[in-house]
Amino acid sequence: MSQIKVAESAGFCFGVKRAIEMAYDAIGKESPLYSYGQLIHNKTVTDDLASKGVQIVDSLEGLTEGTLIIRSHGVGKALYDQATEKGLKILDGTCPFVKKIHNIVHEQKEMGRGIIIVGDGSHPEVQGINGWCENSAAILESPEAAQTAQIPPMERYAVVVQTTFRQSKYDQILDILKERGISMEVFQTICSATEKRQNETVELSQSVDKMIVIGGRNSSNTQKLVEICAKNCRNTVHIETICDLVLNNFKKDDKIGITAGASTPPAIIKEVVVTMSEALENAVQNLGGSEEATFEQLLEQSLVTLHTGDVVKGTVIQVSNEEVSVNLGFKSDGIISRGEFSSDPTVIPSKTVQPGDEIEVFVVRVNDGDGNVVLSRKRIEAQKGMEELEAAYNEKSVVTGNVTQVVKGGLIAVVNGVNVFIPSSQVSNRFIEDLSVFKGQDLEFNIIEMDRVKRRIIGGRKALVEQEIAAKRAALFETIQVGSKITGTVSRLTDFGAFVDLGGVDGLIHISEMSWGRISNPREVLKEGQTVEVFVLDVDKEKGKISLSLKDADMNPWKLAVDKYAVGSIVEGKVVRMVPFGAFVELEPGVDGLVHISQIANKHVVKPEDELKVGEIINVKVLEVNPEQKKISLSKRQADAPVEEAPAAEEAATEE
Repeated sequence: MSQIKVAESAGFCFGVKRAIEMAYDAIGKESPLYSYGQLIHNKTVTDDLASKGVQIVDSLEGLTEGTLIIRSHGVGKALYDQATEKGLKILDGTCPFVKKIHNIVHEQKEMGRGIIIVGDGSHPEVQGINGWCENSAAILESPEAAQTAQIPPMERYAVVVQTTFRQSKYDQILDILKERGISMEVFQTICSATEKRQNETVELSQSVDKMIVIGGRNSSNTQKLVEICAKNCRNTVHIETICDLVLNNFKKDDKIGITAGASTPPAIIKEVVVTMSEALENAVQNLGGSEEATFEQLLEQSLVTLHTGDVVKGTVIQVSNEEVSVNLGFKSDGIISRGEFSSDPTVIPSKTVQPGDEIEVFVVRVNDGDGNVVLSRKRIEAQKGMEELEAAYNEKSVVTGNVTQVVKGGLIAVVNGVNVFIPSSQVSNRFIEDLSVFKGQDLEFNIIEMDRVKRRIIGGRKALVEQEIAAKRAALFETIQVGSKITGTVSRLTDFGAFVDLGGVDGLIHISEMSWGRISNPREVLKEGQTVEVFVLDVDKEKGKISLSLKDADMNPWKLAVDKYAVGSIVEGKVVRMVPFGAFVELEPGVDGLVHISQIANKHVVKPEDELKVGEIINVKVLEVNPEQKKISLSKRQADAPVEEAPAAEEAATEE
């Protein structure tokens, strides 16, 4: 007969229990009441606290009064100081084991020693510990990190370890530090309850056929229990609540082990054990109470009854207030609440199903206390979605998901009711600073990593984006022609020009091709994101380069220069550049003329700067126009006092 063994130390540890009791005790006595981060990695407890008025905050910005609960993970010294300055009352729920590490680190830092913390640098406990040594610690998460980390030379280091860290891993890291010649004092700060829980889990997982680990997905100590169990017991499942448990996966004569993380309430553990026993108890009663029945008979009998985790078909009886009643052929009808009908909140049950429709449902609970069977259609979607994702992962096919959240380090996209994490490095083929632009969008991506036990699903778009760009690049190079006019978007500005996205390929507008006039910086003409019409100057398919221009050849001012600046006419211009032999004067953007030094004044001029200034507006007389060589000879002295100066004009043109 099937056996169920529960680890003695499963569930709340002393520190977590103390913090939770502190919070519940403060409800109704302190207001407003805040917790710095989630007090516990358990959604059931967190939601219950929130419903009773405990507000979760990630910073103290904007808080001016109230009571702040410090979670068992602890926080850095700076947060205590900030809370005190704001006049907030503090309820310190820091685990005593963690508080001990804070004191060690603070004292050792005061003594001038360096600090090494062994643990997960992204975990709140480790971040809080680091906050007691001015965030100066070297943090080592693995033996590999201990081998390669840059540890500044110091006379002596103090080494502490995260309370939930595995002892064997800690020992490996210490051995590596010794081999590297690090002078150190080692503090054994792994929580005794954690060590006991992990040792029990090792023994239990080695002695059973299947293991169930109960705890939050974000709980560090729960994840370590999952790793231990998976190493020793191939059939290991990780669940957060009874709703995640699929009883059909357990067979006759199974030896089943159950353990739970430090953030798992006793009530949830009890519910799992009772539910798993429910099938056997119901089957015994249905066989007339015979305790002599074989387990195989009980199992066969149970298949015609309902159990938590079953997937069955039923007929819709009615839809009332968007709650769906379903006939299951069981002694009680099933109920699907609006929230459990679909993973898409926009779906309206009454517009999706009608009385008489046959639907497939997931049994969440056989009896909700009022005799009804609690059902979920959303869970069916999630299970099917998981299967489809696994198929997409194996076949390397593309899936489409809607981005629902922008989180630290990436995006969360939902595919058929299943959350998929897309790291920021996999969102595109280039760095994107603001990921919020993707929220609400439907994105295509591949499943690049999948672990159903840990419910870890990673998506990636980088390869798809690169394939799409390659296809667009090939298409563009097949059609683009020199001399054509096309539209693009300015993607990047540099000191020497601007890159324009032509649809998968960037072309370059050199600064000299941005205006007929003189500019010193591309930002004078263009800005990033601007849509522009450009002319294709050159295409190099082998190197993948395209040269562009903003200048329309038909608008070249030199084409009209002969008629516009007739020889002998007096025009106005601006001095733009000095050279030893004269000064260049801009007549209009793109058209400059030279006033030779001999044509500046009716006297001997040593340097052009003696008579003229850059930026000065002057009148000049046109002596000669050569549009082919883009040259115009000018005279200031003739414009000021006209005389016959033909030989001088020839001299100026020659020296130019």
